[in-house]
Amino acid sequence: MNSHSIGNGAMPTLTMAGTRPYPPTLSLFTAEFWRALGTGRFQTTHCPQCDRLSFPPKPFCPHCWHRSVQWREILPRGVIYSATTVHAAPKVFRTEAPYQVCIVDLHAGLRIATRLLDDTPTAQALGRKVELAVLAYEDGPLFAARLIPQT
Repeated sequence: MNSHSIGNGAMPTLTMAGTRPYPPTLSLFTAEFWRALGTGRFQTTHCPQCDRLSFPPKPFCPHCWHRSVQWREILPRGVIYSATTVHAAPKVFRTEAPYQVCIVDLHAGLRIATRLLDDTPTAQALGRKVELAVLAYEDGPLFAARLIPQT
């Protein structure tokens, strides 16, 4: 796994071997999210009617049902709200177990679930700052959180 950052405020990119173990289902709508992620930008949908974000991106606002949402790039940083280690994994992830997952409160006001790329015990990860990183596989990107070193 190699790491590099791209651009100002862009997500760090980790070069991964092989293909994605769980490729996402793409639609005409979600293709924009995955395209932006591949360039190191984390974006989601914003509703101009109620001024709220939603993730995963949706073609309508799940808060007020407005049908005219806009794409908005958000800062890919936040704080770990919850975390756990998965030992008994579903079949698609069985070869990766044990692995960590977490819920992140992003600074933009969204709460998302993602993998945690760190070996820190999950109890010690709670409340820690994280950044989202692009996992660049041969067949496309995924994303995961990684701890920001404490100073």
